[in-house]
Amino acid sequence: MSGAITCSAADLSALLGPNATAAADYICGQLGTVNNKFTDAAYAIDNTYLLFSAYLVFAMQLGFAMLCAGSVRAKNTMNIMLTNVLDAAAGGLFYYLFGYAFAFGESSDGFIGRHNFGLKDFPTLTSDYSFFLYQWAFAIAAAGITSGSIAERTKFVAYLIYSSFLTGFVYPVVSHWFWSPDGWASPFRSEDRLFGTGAIDFAGSGVVHMVGGIAGLWGALIEGPRIGRFPDGGHAIALRGHSASLVVLGTFLLWFGWYGFNPGSFTKILIPYNSGSNYGQWSGIGRTAVTTTLSGCTAALTTLFGKRLLSGHWNVTDVCNGLLGGFAAITAGCSVVDPWAAIVCGFMASLVLIGCNKLAELLKYDDPLEAAQLHGGCGAWGLIFVGLFAKEKYVNEVYGASPGRHYGLFMGGGGKLLGAQLVQIIVIVGWVSATMGTLFFMLKKLNLLRISNEDEMQGMDIARHGGFAYIYHDNDDDSIRVPGSPVPRAAPNPPAV
Repeated sequence: MSGAITCSAADLSALLGPNATAAADYICGQLGTVNNKFTDAAYAIDNTYLLFSAYLVFAMQLGFAMLCAGSVRAKNTMNIMLTNVLDAAAGGLFYYLFGYAFAFGESSDGFIGRHNFGLKDFPTLTSDYSFFLYQWAFAIAAAGITSGSIAERTKFVAYLIYSSFLTGFVYPVVSHWFWSPDGWASPFRSEDRLFGTGAIDFAGSGVVHMVGGIAGLWGALIEGPRIGRFPDGGHAIALRGHSASLVVLGTFLLWFGWYGFNPGSFTKILIPYNSGSNYGQWSGIGRTAVTTTLSGCTAALTTLFGKRLLSGHWNVTDVCNGLLGGFAAITAGCSVVDPWAAIVCGFMASLVLIGCNKLAELLKYDDPLEAAQLHGGCGAWGLIFVGLFAKEKYVNEVYGASPGRHYGLFMGGGGKLLGAQLVQIIVIVGWVSATMGTLFFMLKKLNLLRISNEDEMQGMDIARHGGFAYIYHDNDDDSIRVPGSPVPRAAPNPPAV
């Protein structure tokens, strides 16, 4: 806590006169006690703020679950809900055992952490349990993104394997590179920063969203599209989700949780920027919430009118995805840009998402939740956006003023920050492709990745989970009969009037 009270008995005794040493010692002791109380209160406030943010980020898992459930067909609802639960459960154990150590343990090479496995020798001088909980919530968010890309056709065991590997190794290594003070590309390094500045990814457009999106991209590519998505190699057929209501509910829950995701990434709130001023880190947190909101709102409206021009419809699912794309994009730069720049970010994020979806159709790529396009594409744009619009004042407040610290190209800061952002995009794509692409390929070769055609047509709920989530009837499944069920009969003709 800055501005700590200091007291010297020698100084006080000189002011109090002869025989005042005891009084001076007493006064200094009391002031020291008060100072310790203020310091303890500051730590308590900061940890409470971080814990509250962690709870908000964890609540995003409910948003992911609702969004995923509404975006798949009813016959696969139980399956996708179970995978969301297991992302959190398996991710919790593997992040505790390995992930946190790889991400934030001290390292000598800047590549991977080597300490605090199983939270050994924890807490440390710089990290407490609240920080672990917050970072775990981020890790399972990345795994949740990937599950959407491979929905409706993936074996259950594949979910368990990839989720554990992603949260226990792949994601933590990336977060070490860009968020740990020891990371080779981290802006928190005290020296030898990448291009003199380090890559700025404040809350994870690259570390979380690109990692999850690129992992999902490889999973969906290696599995191939769902049956009926591109019949006979022809035009794409929309296999629409069964509940727009769940999609909207999930979107609002994710929106709410993003206020822990982005503003919470400050991790502390009680830090004044100017002594004796009402301007401090709490102001930066408020600004971050505003930029997050404006980017998402702009992307939603841009998607609404853009898709209306392209398809002739006002589509609520497209608007929800556009909103989330705006959030994913602003996540990297939410703390270092002005509100007006966030509007630019959201507008471009919507165009990126629409373009990625068009490209996916041309390449016959099938992603039920548009997760790779949304999180991968918009996340990459978010990193580029920081290199263009990061403001010098905010960069120095968030990351510390130091010689050689660069900021956005369009804000007069030169191109070095943009160069660092491009390096981040390249290394994330390369690392995730090499690790998760290889994993999904091995799962396919071992016949552990994709379910059979019969199970896919029946639906994974009845084939793998013992029953349907709802009593329902899909019009496009009239020809499918559940094993053991009676053969459906044609409805009788109505009586003549």
